[in-house]
Amino acid sequence: MDEEIIDLENPFPEPFELEITDTFDLHAFAPRDVKSVTETYLSEAYQKGFKIVRIIHGKGIGAQRDTVRRVLAETDFVKSFKNAPEFFSGRGATIAEFK
Repeated sequence: MDEEIIDLENPFPEPFELEITDTFDLHAFAPRDVKSVTETYLSEAYQKGFKIVRIIHGKGIGAQRDTVRRVLAETDFVKSFKNAPEFFSGRGATIAEFK
């Protein structure tokens, strides 16, 4: 039986599409990719007409939250952002409102 070898550094060598919804979970992405995938997600969500989105970054030590919030602060069409309510991940997610 032929076993497929998976590159652990790049398990998905081919691009794939994700459905754009009002919630985006960063747990599936490597920390090095958080900035670029957040930028791409925000652009796509804005183009789709969402007014509010939730980005799940996890609680941890706050590194991913900081990256997400830097991207949000630098994005022209973001009106505001804050911690999600406790019943929607609390400090583990950020809610962003678009202009």
